[in-house]
Amino acid sequence: MSVLLHLEKRALAAQDNQALCFVIANETHMLTPFRQSLIMDKNISGQFSLRQASGLANIVEDSPFSIWLQSLIASLDISNHQAQSMLVKSESIREDLQTGWLEWLPEHLLIIPVLDVDENVAMLVLYAREQTWSPLDLDLLHRLHDCYAYCYRAMNKRENNLARKLRQFIQSGRLRWVVLAMVLALFIPIRLSVLAPAEVVALNAKAVASPIDGVIGKIHVQPNAEVEVGDALFSLDDSALQSRRNIALKALVIARADALVAEQQAFNDYSSKAELASALGRVREKEAELGAVELLLQRVTVKADRKGLAIFADKNDWIGRPVQIGERIMQLASAEDAGIEIWLPVADAINLDIGAPIRVFLHTQPLSPLDASLLQTSYQASQSPEGISAYTLFGHFSERKDLPRLGLRGTARISSDWTVLGYYLFRRPIAAVREFTGL
Repeated sequence: MSVLLHLEKRALAAQDNQALCFVIANETHMLTPFRQSLIMDKNISGQFSLRQASGLANIVEDSPFSIWLQSLIASLDISNHQAQSMLVKSESIREDLQTGWLEWLPEHLLIIPVLDVDENVAMLVLYAREQTWSPLDLDLLHRLHDCYAYCYRAMNKRENNLARKLRQFIQSGRLRWVVLAMVLALFIPIRLSVLAPAEVVALNAKAVASPIDGVIGKIHVQPNAEVEVGDALFSLDDSALQSRRNIALKALVIARADALVAEQQAFNDYSSKAELASALGRVREKEAELGAVELLLQRVTVKADRKGLAIFADKNDWIGRPVQIGERIMQLASAEDAGIEIWLPVADAINLDIGAPIRVFLHTQPLSPLDASLLQTSYQASQSPEGISAYTLFGHFSERKDLPRLGLRGTARISSDWTVLGYYLFRRPIAAVREFTGL
């Protein structure tokens, strides 16, 4: 009797159903011995699934034992035993379930249902052991389970308090006023807007490209450094051009020597004048080749033709890298030309007019948005830095003082025409449904 009182006290002290199930599964053996206890509760579909097992901290719902146990309970007529226990033996179940019984359960199984406040079976407690269940064992377990059921129903009332209040609210008739208010709210006029990633860029930046084919030998400036007119920006490796110049110079010396010999022979032999003209032609050819190489050498070092900031990523990314003529190496931009570049995903595209208001929330100052207006939109979508198909938009800041630093990133909100809240909320779902159904 002391053990029974102790277990009832433990059940009454449980704070929630999880703690109560732990007491049922792991401490009931103090009253009567058994090998295994299992607790199954009813899910949304009305089937019983394993919730707690003695000696186990976690339950795997899709384990072979859990699936077999669900099939076993489904094969039993639990609804006819709401107010009493059920004794089950292996020979009394279906033949296809007997193999699993021999593998996982001992001979004698006792099932005690736990009823909810509506007198429906909400939970099953299973006790399994090798010995038969005596009348004394059954009486003690029935007495203890009366306390377990009382605690379960009390906790179920407390945990479902919100659901009960919601049901009372629906039955009171106030729900229709809430629904009416929500429907009217769908007609609140708002401005259609979208969010898109953005970056501060120079709107009138000048691209600095490689003047010839070659390999980057040196970058003379740091990224985002301010340069003046005439400052060296980068130089190409001139070793190959120097070799070509030396070869062209030697070829010119040889051509001049041949021309001198031909000129001396022409004084004595009139027929050698034709060879003299050919030799002089070769001299002019070699002079032109040398001049072309020297012109390329003069273009090896690229200098700034305007004042601004040298915009590029990293010097080490370019040194030793082969480039082609016309390939952009960096940009020259002025901080006063700062604007905003926006990548609007194709899926979020809306109708935008030039001059549409833009709010820019930079990552460096998210609480201080900047105002801008739409300046330009792209006709065709391209790949954004994030790797998605997007339209490129450009905007200029409304306030030209204290412009943000070039290269800062953030999020831009672009506003379009006025619409109603309902269209704003359901625009994307409607588009998805039409894309899926074709209607």
